[in-house]
Amino acid sequence: MSKPIELTDSNFSDEVENSDSTVLVDFWAEWCGPCRMVGPIVDELAGEYEGKAKVGKVNVDHNPEISVKYGIRSIPALMIFKNGEVVDTVVGAVPKTHLKKKLDAQLA
Repeated sequence: MSKPIELTDSNFSDEVENSDSTVLVDFWAEWCGPCRMVGPIVDELAGEYEGKAKVGKVNVDHNPEISVKYGIRSIPALMIFKNGEVVDTVVGAVPKTHLKKKLDAQLA
């Protein structure tokens, strides 16, 4: 089962902005309670969408450049990118069904 890609300030451009795939990016931090609730859901989605979409995680404490670039003020923040552009954003802990619906809409 595939795991989310560990996204960093240095690989974000290659993995997300220059990707032809639809990419779900989870902006999170270790100290964030709601992030710990969303984390396992994001891990599951990485496996379920293998071959259909990329799934990655950005630790905002370790990667301030990307977090600032995308205006991340509240976490967890989940962004869906398509052709390198943000097409949808979800802030806060949401159910897996909600994230799947949003991802599926971008894959249709």
